[in-house]
Amino acid sequence: MSLASAALNAQSGLNTLTAEASVLSRNITGASSTALYSRKIANITAGLGGSRVVSITRASSQAVFDSMLAATSANAAESAISAALDQLNQTIGTVSATDSATPSGDGSPAALLSKFTNALQAYEGSPSDSNLARAAVAAAGDLTNGLNSASTMVDQVREQADADMAASVKTINSLLAQFQSVNAQVVKGTATGADVTDAQDSRDNILAELSKQIGITTAAAPDGGVSIYSDGGVTLFQGGMARSVTFVPTNTYTAATAGNAVYVDGVPITGNSAVMGSRTGTLAGLTAVRDNLAVIYQTQLDGMAGALINSFKESDQTGPGADLPGLFTVPGAPPLTSIITGLASRIQINPSVDPNQGGNPFLLRDGGISGNSNYTYNSSGDASYQSRISQLLSNLMSAQAFSPDGKISTSAKLSDYASGSISWLEEQRSATASQSAYQSALLNTASAALSNATGVNLDDQMSKMLDLENSYSATAKLLSTIDGMFGAFLTDLANLPA
Repeated sequence: MSLASAALNAQSGLNTLTAEASVLSRNITGASSTALYSRKIANITAGLGGSRVVSITRASSQAVFDSMLAATSANAAESAISAALDQLNQTIGTVSATDSATPSGDGSPAALLSKFTNALQAYEGSPSDSNLARAAVAAAGDLTNGLNSASTMVDQVREQADADMAASVKTINSLLAQFQSVNAQVVKGTATGADVTDAQDSRDNILAELSKQIGITTAAAPDGGVSIYSDGGVTLFQGGMARSVTFVPTNTYTAATAGNAVYVDGVPITGNSAVMGSRTGTLAGLTAVRDNLAVIYQTQLDGMAGALINSFKESDQTGPGADLPGLFTVPGAPPLTSIITGLASRIQINPSVDPNQGGNPFLLRDGGISGNSNYTYNSSGDASYQSRISQLLSNLMSAQAFSPDGKISTSAKLSDYASGSISWLEEQRSATASQSAYQSALLNTASAALSNATGVNLDDQMSKMLDLENSYSATAKLLSTIDGMFGAFLTDLANLPA
């Protein structure tokens, strides 16, 4: 080998080592990044003309990455549901988020119902006592206020879920737009042979953020591009173009309000009409809260309100007149046979029996709360009359019919149904907490597996740095030796006789 060839080989080796050192520096910097970073690899070829870096690729494991995306989506859905259930939990008192065995607070419908029942029983024992009459009516008022507040909380939870869905859709569209830009860089760089590894990392980070909002799957294309689909099968990104995700928020919620669906290019991915609905991600969790869990709880509250109105209704004591609302009523006094959606938000005690509104609490004993004398039970005005109070207590403790949409029981005593509502809510919270813990552990495992497969091991990088330093020293020494030989050759050449 000539000195010139040796020098060229040594120079190419030095250039290769410089390129490897640059990749090594990127890896060490990337190791401290909080975002996803895949280990970069310098691919080297060697021949008679020396060595060179022909490409830079990155460590990857698509199966592990897909597992992490799935775990991220599932964990986000459970987190959204858990947060909403904790809000609904405020309607039953200060029950611990981790201890479902903790008793409900004094403000729960079940607790308020128990207080009212006790007050009514005390009044039954002394029906002429005005203080006991007032106490029973006051307890009834506390019960209706509790149902009103619980129903308001349900509306607030649904309203917040709807607002969060709007924010999620906005985030999804933003991430898809970012993905479109970065994906185009990868496709263009792949075609020209450029280093696209940083762009691929950026693309993966966008996918990881997107998976928090909606469950996704991906498919790679031969040109280096990637397509994205929802976990329900709807296309979110394909052919280099992001699809449009749309949602019209509903600013104010009542019990009868039905929230709008989220659409992708006109195809619903949430709601009852969604054939290819999204199953995981924050968006799916919020939809479950808004359209399912909160609605079921509202049905339970409405069932309790309906049972109270039915238990205390008054019947015509002189003929076949229709039953009329008694102690418990709603504005407009609808037919007693109908259970109105949102009844719990409207139930109140009849003003005619409320002393705070100028009413007479003894009407609870005597009847005629509706103002119609035909509905008076204590027609003689006997101060010790207790039959009507006993009848009301009997009604209150009898089994009543409830809607199957409440997911508890269709026939139960009101007290048992109210307790069942607490149990249902706590069971939902407990199951969600357990599932959330499981999904969180699964996400941690998947993230660790991805880091082990594609991340940077600093010990390995430092070892490689020592190897590069040794190689650099050897190559530099070789160049120095060749330079010396060239110098000696030139000196000898200059000393030749003319």
